[in-house]
Amino acid sequence: MILLGLVIGLLLGLAFGGRLTSLLNVRLRFAALIFLALVVRYGTQSAIAGGSALVDAFRLPLYAAAFTVLAIALWLNRRHPGLALVAAGVAMNGIAITVNGGFMPVFLPALEASGLTMADLSPTFHVLLPPELGLDFLLRAGPLGDLVPFPVPVLTNLASLGDVLMAIGLGWFAFATMLHGEPDPVPSGVALWSGRSVGARAVAMDRPVMLGGARGGGPPLAAERPVGARRVRDHPYVRLARDARFSAFWLGQTISLFGDRLHQVALGVLVLNVTGSALATGLVFLAATLPNLLLGPIAGTFVDRWDHKRVMIASDLIRAALVLAIPVVAARDIVLVYPLVFLITAVSLFFRPAKSAVVPRLVHRDDLLAANSATWTGETMADIMGYPLAGLFVGLLGAELALAFWVDSATYLVSALLIAGLVIPPVAKEASVRMAGAVRAFFGELRDGWHVLRDQPVLFQNTMVSAVAQLSIGTTLALTVVYARDALDGRFIPYPESFAAIETAIGVGNLVGGVAVGIIGARLRKGRMVVAGFLVMGLSTIVLGLTGNVLVALVAAGVSGIANLVYVIPSQTLFAELTPPGFMGRVVAFRATLVFGALTGAMAVSAVLAESIPVGTVIAGAGAITVFAAVIGWLLPAVRDA
Repeated sequence: MILLGLVIGLLLGLAFGGRLTSLLNVRLRFAALIFLALVVRYGTQSAIAGGSALVDAFRLPLYAAAFTVLAIALWLNRRHPGLALVAAGVAMNGIAITVNGGFMPVFLPALEASGLTMADLSPTFHVLLPPELGLDFLLRAGPLGDLVPFPVPVLTNLASLGDVLMAIGLGWFAFATMLHGEPDPVPSGVALWSGRSVGARAVAMDRPVMLGGARGGGPPLAAERPVGARRVRDHPYVRLARDARFSAFWLGQTISLFGDRLHQVALGVLVLNVTGSALATGLVFLAATLPNLLLGPIAGTFVDRWDHKRVMIASDLIRAALVLAIPVVAARDIVLVYPLVFLITAVSLFFRPAKSAVVPRLVHRDDLLAANSATWTGETMADIMGYPLAGLFVGLLGAELALAFWVDSATYLVSALLIAGLVIPPVAKEASVRMAGAVRAFFGELRDGWHVLRDQPVLFQNTMVSAVAQLSIGTTLALTVVYARDALDGRFIPYPESFAAIETAIGVGNLVGGVAVGIIGARLRKGRMVVAGFLVMGLSTIVLGLTGNVLVALVAAGVSGIANLVYVIPSQTLFAELTPPGFMGRVVAFRATLVFGALTGAMAVSAVLAESIPVGTVIAGAGAITVFAAVIGWLLPAVRDA
């Protein structure tokens, strides 16, 4: 897998006009140490395989020293794009091998899923992990072992999470270096990876945080369009790929988002398997969404007063610990899972505004729109690719779902490590205030936001209709996993893969809808698009609820995802156009409170109804409410004619 990542990076570099000479001429710090560490690492493995008893006796210190030196040397070269990720991957593999006394641990079910057998393992290098996913598995660094199957003909392999990080990092390094060559030197007295403060912030509406990620929503309010012919290497996306600061940040966040998708799928399956109850399953997603209503605006208020880098690192470490604990407490009492998932989302609400505030300080002002777009693209990639991969992985694990949570925990640690390597310049802040003062200020800002929102008929009526229309989103958030198990026939895609497939279809629809609105949206009335989006989403949700055919359900979910963007983007634009300067954050916060409050209530009600009514009927009924909201929107001139 590591070699494959490097080859892909080389091919992409050549395809985009890069030069191999740039890669050959790159200058690495401590290159001799890197070479020496590689010699010791692979020399040790080769000597032991050749029967050297002396080397075998010292395998643990030799491997530990090689991985430690290699990780540190690569980390000191993190100004090169991708090498920070390679260093993280080397460290993870080194920990796994060191903890297991100089052997790389292997998870047997993953080995079998990849199409390999015990005969394909090296007895002098590999050791099997405990079959039970318990404390012994964790103490053996099981989540860092070889547990990612790669059942591709000719390339069949089994990889660790560290291997995946190294493959991505080396590919990124090859691609960026071929296009750019040696990174710009860091001026004397300037900290490595220092950023530029440009004071911009993106606003996203109707995109609730759930666990570490988000569901639904749309792209930035604007996207950069290149004017005239431009060399590929000067495109903003390519400039960002060559920027070691932003690329390390983006890679870490995207990997963490993939872990969140794995966590989300495993969570629904875990609770449904243990309880067999639609109510219990719906309530766990309610618990994961509730902090949006209770804490979102408050979290943003306090994050603005704290050091953003420390907030992100602390958030990642706390979430890693909380996710790690989920399968442990679930084995004792499933009820204990609910406060944990609430806390994970609550912590994520502190991470996301800090992340939004940091991005403008990592990139040049000219690349800010591209950076925001790349961030949204990372979330969309996690939706489109993360959910099907999560479904396959969860299906592979069967009853051993704990591993899914532990892998997600490891991705948070990767994110924290990469963020720790960034030196982010501070921003000027107002003098700190006591907690009580901040709370009073928050409620004062919220009151001002209410007055502005209430006095703008277009914005207020759009918000109220949106709150009703998006009840169907709350219902599908709570019940999709139950629906996939109980309502779909599973002839083409079995459960739980069908659950992941529906989430993937929604993500694909979001992508298609965002692109379509960007192409033709300027020619249409925003209000008509909002109403049409509600109508189509409601109808597609009705079809989703009434069908038992998984292929029809996927089409309906995809159409629903498209419709989601058809109303979200025009609504974002209306708020940007009509909200007075200086009030955007407060007005959007109040809108979020109303919309998320309705959405959260729908999750609770639908979970209760699904205990006595077929889950498909509950989903179809929620779709009918969305159609009703579309009709009301059409009858209101302030909504229809906006």
